[in-house]
This record gives sequence, structure tokens and C-alpha cells, in this order.
Amino acid sequence: MNYALIGCGRIATNHVKAVLNNNLKFVAACDIEPDNIESLLAKHDLNNDTSIERYTDYKEMIEEHPELELVAIATSSGAHAEIALYCIDHGINVIIEKPMAMSMADAEEIIKRSEEKGVKVSACHQNRFNVAVQQMRNALEAGRFGKLSHGSIHVRWNRGKQYYEQAPWRGTWAEDGGCLMNQCIHGIDLLRWMMGDDVVSVYGVTRQQQHDYLEVEDIGMAVVTFANGAVATIEGTTNVYPQNLEETLFLFGEKGTVKLGGKSTNNIDVWDFADETEADEKNKGLEEATSNVYGNGHTSLYADVIDAIKNDRKPYVDAVAGRNALEMILSIYKSVKTGEVVKLPLTDFASLDMKGTF
Repeated sequence: MNYALIGCGRIATNHVKAVLNNNLKFVAACDIEPDNIESLLAKHDLNNDTSIERYTDYKEMIEEHPELELVAIATSSGAHAEIALYCIDHGINVIIEKPMAMSMADAEEIIKRSEEKGVKVSACHQNRFNVAVQQMRNALEAGRFGKLSHGSIHVRWNRGKQYYEQAPWRGTWAEDGGCLMNQCIHGIDLLRWMMGDDVVSVYGVTRQQQHDYLEVEDIGMAVVTFANGAVATIEGTTNVYPQNLEETLFLFGEKGTVKLGGKSTNNIDVWDFADETEADEKNKGLEEATSNVYGNGHTSLYADVIDAIKNDRKPYVDAVAGRNALEMILSIYKSVKTGEVVKLPLTDFASLDMKGTF
């Protein structure tokens, strides 16, 4: 399958690993900084591979390669939607790094246009493929939790000035959003996916406590109510000293309690069910080794998207999943802006609407 990558920054190495692991034909790489392309390819011993064409203009790349079947978008967040729509209009399937877009209008347009064009869109929420997360999901779908009571996600990470100085788009409302939009979106996606996509309301509070050189929040908290009666809390921050601490997901039901932990929900810290079986023993204390906080899920996500294209089905993590994660965060932002509880579904709100908050 003919593949190209747009955006060769921090997360791109996980995409290249997934490309190699899935034996895709790596046709081209694009970045506005040519050095980024060469550094990325060198990291994977591909810098001497002349079959991979280099571009600084994604439109030129797509026009010159009509054979492309799959493109991954790993640019600054603010460019995701524009590039995705261009690919969709050219009939190319896309994997979009989180967040899928920066506004509800753009997210809805991606869904609409991809359906019209018959192309597959996957939001890159790769942590859904974590072993621990899949075990939790299997138990949930089997009804082992019983009636859900509540849940919570805690993303307690560190990002210092050096991180933000690496790229000028970071920490801006136009191109990035704050800790909730950038660092915490994977955990927020998991929380909504587990507890029910039908969200009734969101109330949020954000602050800028330690990053006064940014436009955005570095701590965010929220209370979420679901149509099934369950409630949840969200805590996300980049203020943890001195380094990333944890990303933990709790799910509490009348017949089960599970806590996923580790740096990125890659371990099972608690696994208790009323109907315990011998098979449960292997889940207690499960740890999935990862090389970084992005986990191992990119390879599995790519494999799923490739299969979805070949068999004309929806990807496991589709564009609607990307929209739903975005809606949760923009609902928190809107709640902060208005000081009120936000009822869902959310229409017509964007990260740019938060400009001037801090």
C-alpha cells in the first residue's frame, strides 16, 4: 500500500515504526523544515533510501503522487483539518494525529466529506490498542462491571520551557491548545469510550499556574455526566515536578473495579471482579513495556486502518471517535469561558474562541 507522511516532528518516529512494521511502501515524506525529514529518516536508517521522496509542500506531494492510498498527518495541530480535507478531496485515506481538528466545525466537515468521498479516516488515538486498555474494554463489553457508577482519568505529566521552545506553535490557541488538548486527549478519549459516548454535560475549570509564557492552560479539571447515569472526573496537567508521573484510568461498577496505570495507561494496577476466573490472574499486575509515553499502539492502529481499507469497513478508531474526544475538550474550554455547565452535543466552538483567557 502506497503511503506518505506529512509532518516529521516529535511523534513521527512512532509513525515510521508503524510503517516499517506493517510493510507499507513509503513513497514520500513532507515537512516544512527539510532537516526534520532527514533527521527522522536517519533515525530509522532510511536517510539513504532514495525511493522516499522529500517535500516541503504537501499539496505538491499529493499532486505528484496520485498513487497514494494512505497518508498520515503529524503536523502542528492547527494544520490537521486543512491537510486532512485536502487528502480526502483527493480520495486518499488518512490517519490524523490528535487532535483531529481544533474546531467542531472542522471535525464535522472531515466526517461529512470522508463519507461523501468514501475514504477511511482514523483519529490516531493509539492507546485504545494498549494491552491493558483492551482487557478493560473486553471486560466492559462482557458486562462484567455491571452498572457503571463512576470513573476518572488523571494525566499527571511534566512539560517545561525547553519543550515549548522546540516549536513555536506549541502552547498557542491557534495551533495547539493547552494540556487538555495536547497531552491529555488520549486519556479523555479512553474515558469517554469506556463510560459511554452519550455525554449529557461537562463542567470545567482550567488555570495557568506555571507556564506564563504560553497562551493556554497547564492544569484542567472537569466533571462529566453521562446519559447512562454514570459520572466522571478529568484531571490533566503538565505541572508535575520533576517529570511525567502517571496516566491513570479508573472504572468503578457494581461488580467490578479496574485501575489502569503506568506512564500512559499501559499497566493494570487493580483488577477486581465479582465473577473472578482463573484467566483474571494474568491481568493482575500486567505491565506493557513502552519506549516512550506514546506507547506501542501506532503499529496496531496502522494494521487496523490497512485492513479497514482492504475490507471496506470503518477503522476501529474512526473520525467520529476523533470528533468525540475533541468535543469533550472544547466543552471544558467553553465551560471555562462561560462559567457554566455545557450541555452536549456541542456545536460551533473552537480553541481559538479561548484566545485571551490567560
